[in-house]
Amino acid sequence: MDSTAVEHFEASRSRLASLAYRLLGSAVDAEDAVQEAFLHWQAADRDRIKVPEAWLTRIVTNLCLDRLRSAQYRRERVVGGWLPEPLLDGDPMLGPADTVEQRESVSLAMLTLLERLTPVERAVYVLREAFSYSHAEVAGILDVSESASQQHLHRARHRITAARRRGEVDPAAARGIVEEFLAAASSGRTERLVALLTDDATALSDGAGLTATLQRYDTPQRIAAIARGGFKPTPAKRRFAGGTPAVHYAVVNGGPAILFVVEERVVGAVTFDIAHGRIATVRGIAAPARLTRLADAWRRHEPEPPLITEW
Repeated sequence: MDSTAVEHFEASRSRLASLAYRLLGSAVDAEDAVQEAFLHWQAADRDRIKVPEAWLTRIVTNLCLDRLRSAQYRRERVVGGWLPEPLLDGDPMLGPADTVEQRESVSLAMLTLLERLTPVERAVYVLREAFSYSHAEVAGILDVSESASQQHLHRARHRITAARRRGEVDPAAARGIVEEFLAAASSGRTERLVALLTDDATALSDGAGLTATLQRYDTPQRIAAIARGGFKPTPAKRRFAGGTPAVHYAVVNGGPAILFVVEERVVGAVTFDIAHGRIATVRGIAAPARLTRLADAWRRHEPEPPLITEW
């Protein structure tokens, strides 16, 4: 393949990866889809492709749809629940963030909500809301009619609106809430933790990858008890982490997070969804496979001083 063809592809790589990540919720799977698209591009009769960007978008979208429809994918999502792969603020895979819709489309809350849609509804929603494709363009990408594209978008918006729990949150306010949560959890103040949570708050943990299913907690009192125990340092936790972590505030997928870092290595992440000034969702992520890309980005990152120097 000549250099011009490679340049055409590389010029689109970041956008394609961002699209695939929104469709799949996994950076690893998104990278695989983009690499497979490159193989298609390599094998194609490129002289007959009038608009490479549109052609590549179609290929990546349909590769992602194939994955979304696969039996293996459905098993991974159904057995015990699923958490999206978190990305550090500034990661190019997060893609465009010029509008509220674009920023929300890559939040962990939205990536989780998108799992409720059919594969085609998910694709239409992402292409329209995050990338501003017209219905005519979406119809061409997905090989459906324009009216079908409109119907898929209407259903997707209805399902998402019915389940949505968060909107735009002031970053400074969100940070204040999370820092207060950390202080309360570290000091064992259960009543304050409960007050920081919405009445229907949910907490999820991947159990550091040691369990096959997610651990789920559904009442503020239970979440507060788990947080109080989980944020209490012990020799066993330090051994598991491979050292004594520093605790940093970070922005992950556009939302507030706490990262546990040992010698520039991220060993755990806790992310938060904020709704109406309180915490609606807490996610604990410590499985190394889910933190690979975030950890790599952190090593290239210049962080602020930690909230807790030695946890």
